[in-house]
Amino acid sequence: MHEARQYTKTENEAVTCSLCNHRCIIKEGKHGICGVRINEKGILYAGTYGKISAEAVDPIEKKPLFHYLPGTTSYSLGSVGCNFHCQHCQNWHISRTILNDAMLRDLSPEEGVTRALAGGSRSISWTYNEPTIWHEYTLGMGTLARKKGLGTIYVTNGYITEEALRELAPMLGAYRVDLKAFTDDFYKKICGARLQPVLDSATLARELGMHVETVTLVIPGLNDSMEEQEQLIRWVIEHLGPETPMHFSAFHPDYKMTDRGGTPVATLEKIYRKAKELGLRFPYLGNVYHHEYENTYCPACNAVLIERQGFASRFRELDGTQCRNCGEQIEIVRDVT
Repeated sequence: MHEARQYTKTENEAVTCSLCNHRCIIKEGKHGICGVRINEKGILYAGTYGKISAEAVDPIEKKPLFHYLPGTTSYSLGSVGCNFHCQHCQNWHISRTILNDAMLRDLSPEEGVTRALAGGSRSISWTYNEPTIWHEYTLGMGTLARKKGLGTIYVTNGYITEEALRELAPMLGAYRVDLKAFTDDFYKKICGARLQPVLDSATLARELGMHVETVTLVIPGLNDSMEEQEQLIRWVIEHLGPETPMHFSAFHPDYKMTDRGGTPVATLEKIYRKAKELGLRFPYLGNVYHHEYENTYCPACNAVLIERQGFASRFRELDGTQCRNCGEQIEIVRDVT
């Protein structure tokens, strides 16, 4: 196995992992909360290094990323394990699997980059399960990918530590982070984590020059109050900037959370309008069918810049990074070379 980075040795062959904000103390023969960082005789190993469970070429809008290489495809990889235990996880079959029981296959960092280029993708995304716990593998592949002119993307829950995120910064282009709620109570009860480290990592990603977009799954009865959503929007505007794309997505029952229905579209529309009212330049709705609020509009003249239907995009009034109609400069990444 591949020795891990981001850990320190302690007494009695125990180690402290500094990769995510659980900062697990892992005894010899045990693993961290993620299930894939394994201590063998005082050495921490990355159990999923070079091992994938899922591989696809996705529209980048599926991540969702709307302002980073829009209209392109992203070579997408996932493995197994997660440092969250979300009750509503949509990928629970890989995030909650036991490492020894997983159907994994080998893929080297070099081969991953080769496949991305051969398939015509403009970027590589580490997604499907939590990429933070895949640190050594993504770091190696991402470093190679950037040298080849590819974009690099984390689709993440944002629980990474400052030291680990700083190590990734030279190679990581986009940080698509879940802001699952804006209360610590939700994070503790539903995810087994805390809110503040997620906010801290999103702020740091922005400071380090990464492109940041946020996603909030709006769950009826848990995080859908307008008061909470307004607080979240205000926080993003203040700390990440009003140009930060925010995606508000509809919930559907899954995994251990089948006790409530899906999110009414009217609730999402209300949140969207509030976001615009508060000064957010680019709010979006997700998991809704052919809705006008999936489109990118010029924040100055309201011209349709990018029209979307599902994961398909059509460029309308966007000329490079400028609105063709009024000349407004649009915060969007069209090229990473």
